[in-house]
Amino acid sequence: MHHTTEMLIIGAGFSGLTMALEARKRGIKDIAILEKAEDIGGTWRENTYPGVACDVPSHLYSMATHPNPHWSRAYAGGAEIQAYLQNVAHQEGLYDLCHFGQALKSAKWDGTLWQVETVDGQFWSARFLVSAIGALHHPSIPDISGTESFPGPCFHSAEWDHTVDLTGKHVAVVGTGASAVQFVPEIAKVARHVTVFQRSAPYVMPRPDGPIAPWVRKLYAYLPLLPRIRRKLIFMFFEFRHRVFRGEERAMNFALKMWRKSLEGAISDPEERRILTPDYRIGCKRILSSNDWYPALARDNVSVIPHGVASIDGNCIVATDGSRTEADALIWGTGFQVTNVVERLDITGTDGLTLRSAWANGMSAHLGTAIAGFPNFFILLGPHTGLGHNSVVLMIEAQVRHIGRVLSEMQHKELSVITPDAVKQAAFTQEMQNRHADSVWQTGGCTSWYIDADGQNTTLWPGTVAEFQKRMSQSGLEQYNPVRTGDS
Repeated sequence: MHHTTEMLIIGAGFSGLTMALEARKRGIKDIAILEKAEDIGGTWRENTYPGVACDVPSHLYSMATHPNPHWSRAYAGGAEIQAYLQNVAHQEGLYDLCHFGQALKSAKWDGTLWQVETVDGQFWSARFLVSAIGALHHPSIPDISGTESFPGPCFHSAEWDHTVDLTGKHVAVVGTGASAVQFVPEIAKVARHVTVFQRSAPYVMPRPDGPIAPWVRKLYAYLPLLPRIRRKLIFMFFEFRHRVFRGEERAMNFALKMWRKSLEGAISDPEERRILTPDYRIGCKRILSSNDWYPALARDNVSVIPHGVASIDGNCIVATDGSRTEADALIWGTGFQVTNVVERLDITGTDGLTLRSAWANGMSAHLGTAIAGFPNFFILLGPHTGLGHNSVVLMIEAQVRHIGRVLSEMQHKELSVITPDAVKQAAFTQEMQNRHADSVWQTGGCTSWYIDADGQNTTLWPGTVAEFQKRMSQSGLEQYNPVRTGDS
């Protein structure tokens, strides 16, 4: 079956829904959203592990155009965020734009339109193509010898097997990233024993979490200005956290003091404190937040092995130091594929240029939003738009406002096709690398998913959110070149 539309959006998470709202506001009437799953939500649909929650406060991790006075907690759980997105989609009629069960197979620019094929054999033609696929739902599972020999349940946190009852079982957890920090305290309540394999200790900060009283939620609903003020205050505090990543001594000392107090308040054994102390500068890896992580590790039925996994021999997990641990269940808390996103995208622009070829030397997009040689194509949360200190929803909103302004200017100037200026894109990419060169992410003494195989940080925006918002608000059609229809 062949469909036509003016704008085709790939993905129905925060990015895709926000883009659809902005495009409709800008006069794009024919919009379609392709979603590989059977419902919206992206990250918050895919990740359903025990304890799943956002590490950004609820009132900031939501659309500015759709504030929610009814958040039940300061830091919302995954199910509540999913419900919020579903509610927005119902209110705005976005479900009517969604085509579920349609995963992108390929997209090719034919000189006039994007020709898109889905995995199930559907075909689409679109004037504009927008990638809103996100990143935090494609599991990264290490290639470890003997994994197939493990006899018990074995799954990644993003593919949680809810049919498995962990009660009374010996559970091995590989990894100490954001997901593990959330689910380990939960499974420790029921498991006989949990063994955590830690290649590198994370910095885990306390957070002011807790339920929001019903009377406060009613007040927020009655006086909408109040949750907006709360959102602004949270934003300002989180922007302050960027000073840690810039290496400002006072900010770093303050953060370290909070972290140390949290660690020492829960862990009394000096050797365990040593094991849980990172050997790199704070900020080099993602700073995590939890009030339960260190208390969970202090439990009698939880132990930490400060080594990675070398191999798996039946039901024995063999650490890199040679120690062996028997387990009934194995859970990968090893994060997601981020810097190799290109491997999942079969997209071809002008003159047969594939995205894989364009990104052969690392991911690159002008302003993190568009790619030279790929006309009328936009990417949300693309290269250099990730954050280590604030809400990525703010980055998405800045990007879609920029795209919306470009769409309006195209209409005003009667342009049908544009592509980013290649010279400006190269300058932007070089600027990003220059700014990252002496950053904590490059010089902090760690390895992280921020860095690609060539040692480049192609993931994060190096500045504050306010700087990105200003830059995007001042950028419009002048960042692009018109393309003659028919060029391919």
